[in-house]
Amino acid sequence: MTAEAAAKILGLPGRPSPAGHHRRRHPHDDAPDTAERFARLSTLDDGPERELLKEELAEAWLPMAHRIAGRFARRGEELDDLRQVAALGLVKAIEHYEPGRGAFESYAVPTVTGEIKRHFRDRSWALRVPRRVQELRNRIRLAHRELSQEPGVHEPQPADIATHLGISEAEVREGLEALHSHSTLSLDAQLAASEDDFTLANALGTPDPGYDTVVDREAAKRGLRMLPERERTILYLRFFEDKTQQAIAEELDISQMHVSRLITRSCAKVRAQALGSEGEDLARAA
Repeated sequence: MTAEAAAKILGLPGRPSPAGHHRRRHPHDDAPDTAERFARLSTLDDGPERELLKEELAEAWLPMAHRIAGRFARRGEELDDLRQVAALGLVKAIEHYEPGRGAFESYAVPTVTGEIKRHFRDRSWALRVPRRVQELRNRIRLAHRELSQEPGVHEPQPADIATHLGISEAEVREGLEALHSHSTLSLDAQLAASEDDFTLANALGTPDPGYDTVVDREAAKRGLRMLPERERTILYLRFFEDKTQQAIAEELDISQMHVSRLITRSCAKVRAQALGSEGEDLARAA
């Protein structure tokens, strides 16, 4: 199909059709009698005549495509966008339809409907969800509806849905989470239970430097245990008792220079133990 024909079907601007050619319009009947034109289309080779005939057929069946698109209105997508998707599905149906295998409508309706559903599946999710989870979500929604209609069942539980579908409860919970992935909630949205304009953003946490301290301490523990007792004592006096190197030297009866070397070497060993092989290279360099 030519670019001009596709543009016309999608409601986009395009070049005018050849002069003198009159198309048959069906403003009210969306299931026109086009059997003869489809039969002729199947005998034509690729070329201008075939493209023009496909354009005629698309224009004749476009009201049907728009009617199908209208069924999916008010689901978060603009009707004009859905009509364009439906028109693309109609073009595909015309391209692949075989007249000898039944009426065109019986082939075009599921083709157009499938194109629209594919659009919702692939384009309308605010949060991108894997195809497998999307399909799982649809199965769970249908199972929930079926179980809710059974006598004596008020609200189907995940275990009930899992038994009904023959899947695990973990898969059911995964599919239930996907039910809320079509749209997202703004961080500026006020929480329902809040009376003082408390928003979702206010509920979010901030980085806590205390966690880094915990990680560093745990990483240093093993290296500290591996040090000789004198080195551990020196580090304790220096960093926990906050004593000067000179005071430590007098307490241990060694030189201040020796204390400095021991502190440097001990810290390098602890750092090497915490960082692994990369740290060992740093320790040797020290």
